[in-house]
Amino acid sequence: MNQTAVIPHILIVDDDRQIRQRLAKFLREHGLSVSEAGNGREMTSLLQRGQIDLVVLDIMMPGDDGLTLCRQLRAETMMPIILLTALSADTDRIVGLELGADDYVTKPFNPRELLARIRALIRRASAAPVIGAVRTRAPIYRFAGWSLDVNRRALISPAEILVVLTSTEFDLLVALAENAQRAISRDQLLEYLHGRVANQFDRSIDVHISRLRRKVEVDPQNPALIKTIRHEGYFFTPAVVLDDAAEVARP
Repeated sequence: MNQTAVIPHILIVDDDRQIRQRLAKFLREHGLSVSEAGNGREMTSLLQRGQIDLVVLDIMMPGDDGLTLCRQLRAETMMPIILLTALSADTDRIVGLELGADDYVTKPFNPRELLARIRALIRRASAAPVIGAVRTRAPIYRFAGWSLDVNRRALISPAEILVVLTSTEFDLLVALAENAQRAISRDQLLEYLHGRVANQFDRSIDVHISRLRRKVEVDPQNPALIKTIRHEGYFFTPAVVLDDAAEVARP
């Protein structure tokens, strides 16, 4: 028996009513369910009322701005967050990523670009296991005492503690594990995560790596697992094996 497909529910938080309504109309025309909020109070009310799968959050708002709301959201949930930022607001973009946002789009933007980012994040978030569902076996990557379970989307520390990762941090660690013991560029990581090529001002990967290091490194200032390779990108140092002991890292 065919099951009805679940339509992702997107929440747009922007104080500009015209932009908000125009964007909501576009997303609905492309098969998404959309709710709108003009401020933090309305956002909180909508989140309490029903299931939201992703938040599109404008940074520049009166009262509680987008960065404040991003911090609040990330303290309570791991749902994907996309920031809408001004083209010149490089500092705000970096701070937003540091606070746990998954991605950002600069204004003015093509709504098709935002739609692509939303779909990419929803696809990754929906890879989390569903209770009672039958799933195809996915690998467990093991390295330096850590276990990265792709099916459960869970990272277990050497002390057997569950480490909470955002969707982007988890997928970034998977990409590093799959390319262990070889250099992987920022462009390759950005393409893996978001399906786009970095420009010279794009520091999103560096910020996500910094957040990931704070969760997996003994000393994030002197990382042992995720090394920076100047002019190349990053190097994941430990040998990585699959659950069935098949070697992933190059010899």
